Amino acid sequence: MKPEPAVTVVIPTYNRREFVIKAAQSVLSQSFDDLRLVVVDDGGDDLTPEALASEFCDPRLVVIRQENLGVSAARNAGARVAKGDFIAFLDSDDLWKPEKLAFQVRAMKENPEAALCYTGEVWFRRGKWANPCSHHSKFTGDIFGKCLPLCIISPSSALIRRGEFEALGGFDETLPCCEDYDLWLRITARHGVVFLEEKLIIKQNGHEGQLSATHWAQDRYRVAALWKVALDKSVSAANRRAALEFIVKKSAIVSAGAAKRGETSRAEVFAHSEREARKWLSTL
Repeated sequence: MKPEPAVTVVIPTYNRREFVIKAAQSVLSQSFDDLRLVVVDDGGDDLTPEALASEFCDPRLVVIRQENLGVSAARNAGARVAKGDFIAFLDSDDLWKPEKLAFQVRAMKENPEAALCYTGEVWFRRGKWANPCSHHSKFTGDIFGKCLPLCIISPSSALIRRGEFEALGGFDETLPCCEDYDLWLRITARHGVVFLEEKLIIKQNGHEGQLSATHWAQDRYRVAALWKVALDKSVSAANRRAALEFIVKKSAIVSAGAAKRGETSRAEVFAHSEREARKWLSTL
């Protein structure tokens, strides 16, 4: 029996046919070819599966169609196909450099204690090349504290040990955004990670339909993610405390913003979150 591919690559997509063909090409052209590519069409109507079948004749490519359930559900559906050691994700509007997987698999084998490996990136924004801003700096090792202010790991750069991804339950399908922030917190609260400085992914920003542009006040979803870590007794007391301290900060920001807009109920919800976090801090 032929062994399962070492890496399963998951591309979730929704009505991005032209983007996803290029993304898939960047995966199937990797120098490391012990992979399976799973494209999950999340209820689109632009004939993405037919376009992929016409463009590629590669047995490593699998296409799954499902009703529109969101990016987290699409990623999780693709990950369930995985049987090998690693799962990698690629957003349909991003691209990989040819050596991306080869570098990462080698790094993970050299660092068996790491749960995840991520890489440097370059941005292509509104037709121009750019480097990430300084507040998106990347780090290696125990990076939980660095992940608290904002999401520094791009899903398109992450190679994750399948066992750890499955143990944590994958992406939270109840979160409409910040689902990546949530997963990286849960991973880095427990494990170290490896960062490769090489810029091995191309992130294409600034076009219509990006998830980050469709949800205002994303800190409200980050607060929900932080509470998961804060209440999890399997996480170290130091990391739980750090999560609670950020809950206090972010809850205050969301509460103040809601009050300014006259959203009294939302303001009180997050004011309560801030008060509860302060109470929990006093017990740790």
